[in-house]
Amino acid sequence: MHDVENLLTAALTRPLQDEEVLLLSNTSETKRLMEVAAVLRDQGHQSAVSYSRKVFIPLTHLCRDVCHYCTFAQVPRKLKAPYLTPEEVLAIASAGAAAGCKEALFTLGDKPELRYKAAREGLKALKQDSTLSYLRDMAELVLNETGLFPHLNPGLMNANEFTELRSVSISMGIMLESSSARLNQKGMPHYGSPDKIPERRFETIRLAGEANVPFTSGILIGIGETRRERIESLLELRDANQSFGHIQEIIIQNFRAKPDTLMANSPEPDLNELLWTISLARIIFGPKMNIQAPPNLSPGVFEQIVDSGINDWGGVSPVTPDFVNPEAPWPHLSNLANETANAGKHLIERLAIYPDYAMNLDKWVDPNLKPFVLQAIDGQGFARAETWSAGDVKPPPKNDLARVTSIPRGGPLPDLALILDKAVAGKRLDEDEIVRLFKAHGDEFTHVCRAADELRQKLAGDEVTYCVNRNINYTNICYFKCQFCAFSKGKMSENLRGRPYDLSPEELMRRTREAWDRGASEVCLQGGIHPEYTGQTYIDICHSIKQVVPEMHIHAFSPLEVWQGAHTLNISIDEFLGQLKEAGLGTLPGTAAEILDDEVRQTLCPDKINTAQWLEVMEAAHGRGFNTTATIMYGHMEAYKHVARHLLRVRDLQEKTGGFTEFVILPFIHMESPIYLKGGARKGPTFREAILIHAISRLVLNPYFRNIQASWTKLGHDGVRACLEAGVNDLGGTLMNETITRAAGASHGQETSPEEMEEIIRSIGRTPRQRSTTYGPTSDLQKQKSFGASVLLEPEYTSARKYERKQQGEKRVLFRPGLDQTPDSSAGEEQLSSADII
Repeated sequence: MHDVENLLTAALTRPLQDEEVLLLSNTSETKRLMEVAAVLRDQGHQSAVSYSRKVFIPLTHLCRDVCHYCTFAQVPRKLKAPYLTPEEVLAIASAGAAAGCKEALFTLGDKPELRYKAAREGLKALKQDSTLSYLRDMAELVLNETGLFPHLNPGLMNANEFTELRSVSISMGIMLESSSARLNQKGMPHYGSPDKIPERRFETIRLAGEANVPFTSGILIGIGETRRERIESLLELRDANQSFGHIQEIIIQNFRAKPDTLMANSPEPDLNELLWTISLARIIFGPKMNIQAPPNLSPGVFEQIVDSGINDWGGVSPVTPDFVNPEAPWPHLSNLANETANAGKHLIERLAIYPDYAMNLDKWVDPNLKPFVLQAIDGQGFARAETWSAGDVKPPPKNDLARVTSIPRGGPLPDLALILDKAVAGKRLDEDEIVRLFKAHGDEFTHVCRAADELRQKLAGDEVTYCVNRNINYTNICYFKCQFCAFSKGKMSENLRGRPYDLSPEELMRRTREAWDRGASEVCLQGGIHPEYTGQTYIDICHSIKQVVPEMHIHAFSPLEVWQGAHTLNISIDEFLGQLKEAGLGTLPGTAAEILDDEVRQTLCPDKINTAQWLEVMEAAHGRGFNTTATIMYGHMEAYKHVARHLLRVRDLQEKTGGFTEFVILPFIHMESPIYLKGGARKGPTFREAILIHAISRLVLNPYFRNIQASWTKLGHDGVRACLEAGVNDLGGTLMNETITRAAGASHGQETSPEEMEEIIRSIGRTPRQRSTTYGPTSDLQKQKSFGASVLLEPEYTSARKYERKQQGEKRVLFRPGLDQTPDSSAGEEQLSSADII
């Protein structure tokens, strides 16, 4: 007993060796095993227990094996046809898609054509060479026609077959069942089944790893094996996974006796055997492995199964029965969610590919399938189970809206509680701790939101601020190639839509005067990096605005414009900032940040300023006496770890300079974004993620940021209401004109009036305050003018003139600070000829 307890204690901190695990095969302390397994599961999966919403497609019931417990396999005379027809396959899949399924689970017997003439004739009629060639074609049909992701269980395969099937599926599997050759002997359940020889199954598992196929395996318990043989099977699966890391889940399936089989009268394993085996599987494979137990095989004991260390229920179908265990109906998903919640966990949907693999698609999925998977996942790799998107007018999911302010069933897991306490105390979190916050689901999500909002109340009170301003996008011509941008125009932009323009000084001044007359205290200037703009252009823009309304605050020019402007004038960043200040610039926006991590930027915006350059400009601006904002644009191709690094880098600079006025959180708008249209990005954040990042930002940036801002242009009014109860205290500007977000496909309008701003704020019991750019008061006169303001005149967009840069004397190299290499002057001029402007 003492040795067992020492081993279990050791299992909490390190993988046990094979001989150590085998010592546990004699223990009967199931309760203690479960305790250890549950701790390990929580280390790797926190509060989430996943499932896949699937449809079951039994392509053929013919099989060359004769397992003594199986009713799935049938002989030809008992079937109306050897194979489902394409029409039947598509009908089943379409019904699944209509019911919200995302996985098409293809089940079939092993190579029946090697045993049955009827199978060979059926394949000939279908014009197929083999069962696996037909499987490939049907998987492709389902994928193309319904969008369901195929998961394939074809039995033994060779390397070529894996290559073929990988192109039309996102995961495959084969149950080991047992590594004991004793079960293949006469009188045992695998006698007469050539595909159940353990060495052959392990060879298939190995080939799956070589082919980088996310793979499912597991064991079937209660078919005559001993406890030690179960443990040996699991250890051999662990060894099989060492080289490739491709086994994404281990299934512990309990034998169910079925009529009309040779094992119809065999005893089924009791609940203790199931819990004992699940617990040891978790101990053997450790925290990160996905351990699954099918819920339909163990009704009424879901809480105990969760307590034994699982983190997944497997596939559950709202459409088709379990054809392998037809006597065991699937639980209703609402009941499964309730039972999971009773065990203190949150049921969450996944795809057939598990999150860790979905977040590394370049390795694990065929390139042609990657865009479809990206569109179907959230930032953690779970299924995107909602139709809401940032920028869309569809209402947010009711469950997530309610969960922001709901009362949790109980306290958070200990690790989350410690992180929340640390953040509230103003201590610097580390990257892993921030990532843990992003993995909060269910009640944990509520705990994070409540902690953030309590902190907001402490730092900023119940006041919610907003600014009356006007966005002026002075040009949409840009020579940078940011992959997310749907705003820029010109030959070098990534998405040619709309007419290119370059506003005249007169139109800039007209818009400024009109904004002032409507109560604005700020103009926010943003635009593309026009190839003919220099630092003097930005100085002249400031002069134009100050000429017409000297009192207007100018909030303009991101670190990219500052870096490019200084370079074109051949002066230092600090000197250029000084010139901008003399010209009347008031503050700088912290845009061009996107994600402050170069792992992301090298794909998202490779020629833009890099992370260090963005931080350098911000620090220099703060040193010159400028206040700036800081922003983040998330929900595209980044992982939670990249967001964590961004938050920490901004926090560290604010601790050093104190120059940021607010942190502005901008969800990715996917609809017209080039990187999304080319299949390289997700559909923006889910609503849960959109709320959660505001709460996490409040916690991580404490105590150095007082103001956390939500974007109504991207989240809509209902979205920002929810954010106001999750740590946010500022709603940004009224904008008057908004074109960048709308160009990306957003539909929330160009202006939210002061009246609407204050209605949003008062609707949740908070106090509105109209502010200046730097959070001071605004004049009573401007405030009075902002209410009941007149309708804006239709803006004028000065068409960009055609130009031929080659004829303008000395050629200027286009400056791309994000690229290390020296730009090629001739190549740059070639790309920006007069044909750039249409």
